[in-house]
Amino acid sequence: MRAIVADGAGGPEVLGIRELPDLAPGAGEVVIDVAATAVNRADVLQRLGFYPPPPGASDIIGLECSGTIVAVGDGVEGWSVGQEVCALLAGGGYASQVAVPAGQVMPLPPGVDLVSAAAVPEVACTVWSNVFMVASLQPGQVFLVHGGAGGIGTFAIQLASALGARVFTTVGSPEKAELCRSLGAERAIDYRNEDFVQIVREATGGHGADVVLDNMGAKYLGRNVDVLADEGRLVIIGMQGGVRGELDIARLLNKRGAVIATSLRGRPASGKAAICASVVEHVWPLFGDGTLRPVVSTRLPLEEASRAHTLIDDGTHTGKILLTL
Repeated sequence: MRAIVADGAGGPEVLGIRELPDLAPGAGEVVIDVAATAVNRADVLQRLGFYPPPPGASDIIGLECSGTIVAVGDGVEGWSVGQEVCALLAGGGYASQVAVPAGQVMPLPPGVDLVSAAAVPEVACTVWSNVFMVASLQPGQVFLVHGGAGGIGTFAIQLASALGARVFTTVGSPEKAELCRSLGAERAIDYRNEDFVQIVREATGGHGADVVLDNMGAKYLGRNVDVLADEGRLVIIGMQGGVRGELDIARLLNKRGAVIATSLRGRPASGKAAICASVVEHVWPLFGDGTLRPVVSTRLPLEEASRAHTLIDDGTHTGKILLTL
């Protein structure tokens, strides 16, 4: 098989194509011939040496894929050779083949083509598990997602809006703001020139955000607590703005608020399987009726993984970047 391998930690130039032995499925696994994979911010962290794969996972970068099952391991039920699928991975996506626990394999979202489906597993599982399964966002509540024009953001806006929430988001340009509004955001806030705490509070009559989905970490910690409504839930899924911040516990106690820090990649396979099953049950039907769609800005061949990482580093892209085979 062909795979993108990092020659040490560093910039996009460390990524190169290599030939490796084909894969055989272990017990409970399937092997997928990959049609496409998506590039995520976590992939950049792994390339830089800051986000190693969990024990037992492939050290090849890549957290999701779509493709065709070509082998089925012992004990696997419900999947067979020849089925077109997408999958949530702990690693290994930047390759022409990947082995994955059967519980993390999902049918293609209804109405989504095989290649575009690679843009869905990681964002769908992240948003559904964190915003709805953990933070319990309800219809009519106020939802704030930071980085609305990215992969997570574009999906979170669509799903929260579809399920009846009032959606606010932060963006870095007028073009990104327009995209977010087209996906269902009530207000796209330019974080370079506007104060998201003030705008959300004014727009909600002082109520604030019931749920905040944050990819920034330390940089936004205090202001995220400020924007929370009473009994609000702040869910931190990234550290783009740093890893250490000061938390005003008195402020949080006064609001009876919650700060939840979660990650998807390091969860046990059983936990990820439960999330995937819930996503297929609750989220996939919204693709079938056209309510949800993958937002893909760029498609590049697998061999151009370094170029894809350069686009991520630049921060100018919107939605997802796919690597195709």
